[in-house]
Amino acid sequence: MSLVVVGTVAFDAIETPFGKTDKIIGGAATYSGISASYFGKDIKLVSVVGEDFPTDMIEKFGQFGLNTEGLQIKKGQKTFFWSGKYHVDMNTRDTLDTQLNVLLDFDPVIPASYQDCEFLMLSNLMPQLQKKVIERMNKRPRLVVMDTMNFWMETQMDALIDTIKLVDVLTINDSEARKLTNEYSLVRAAQKILKMGPKYLIIKKGEHGALLFNKEQVFFAPALPLEDVFDPTGAGDTFAGGFIGYLAQTRDISFENMKRGIIYGSAMASFCVEKFGIERLAELKQEEIDERVQQFVNLVQFDIELV
Repeated sequence: MSLVVVGTVAFDAIETPFGKTDKIIGGAATYSGISASYFGKDIKLVSVVGEDFPTDMIEKFGQFGLNTEGLQIKKGQKTFFWSGKYHVDMNTRDTLDTQLNVLLDFDPVIPASYQDCEFLMLSNLMPQLQKKVIERMNKRPRLVVMDTMNFWMETQMDALIDTIKLVDVLTINDSEARKLTNEYSLVRAAQKILKMGPKYLIIKKGEHGALLFNKEQVFFAPALPLEDVFDPTGAGDTFAGGFIGYLAQTRDISFENMKRGIIYGSAMASFCVEKFGIERLAELKQEEIDERVQQFVNLVQFDIELV
């Protein structure tokens, strides 16, 4: 599989109505990379950590099939840290602490062995760094997928729009789509975003599913109703990793296959929320993924007779 995943590898401390954690492994690239690894090995990781990051976890990345040649380890510095607390509805959260640490001077390096990648996943990161990665590829990948968040819209809107112009697929949630365009209607918001440059747009709606747009078509995939959601952290990144992992495995970037990618991404995200951090993702079996995808298929498949 020829896939590069760029983003944060981090420590998180999370509190939800179901409990709380001390420092655990997190980060957008961690979730995306592990999720994608279920669709093929040798996922090439580009990120940065401090010398406080456990070496056994880097070894575990290798067991997942993540190539860590592009993972910088900064001596004398600390790994990016985020702490948050979720409200009872699990859709809203408060950030309690953010320590950028190694991200303050992160300069992504693309190893020579990464340069032939066909698929590039730009997980949530400063937009100027996402742009820098695209510019440092000797040859443009077949498909560039970018994730972002409202924080960059509030602090680096110009840089964000410059980067959005360069990608093929943008993934954001519904509130971010509205913030980016000042449009309440997601259809109108999608039309505006597609004019910014991307050929495709995915709008994630959490427990209400996901929408896939291009200029002519719209596809909606529901979310699987779950009895318990323990921790939503990383669910969007897991979704993106499953989506691009499936596309990279099949090497088919048609709208029809992206619809399937949405289902696989949604299935992976539904596992992520079942335990804290990457715990559930780290223990998945292929049979579980197949069964979960079938549940999504059963959710939307029905016969109807027009009268």
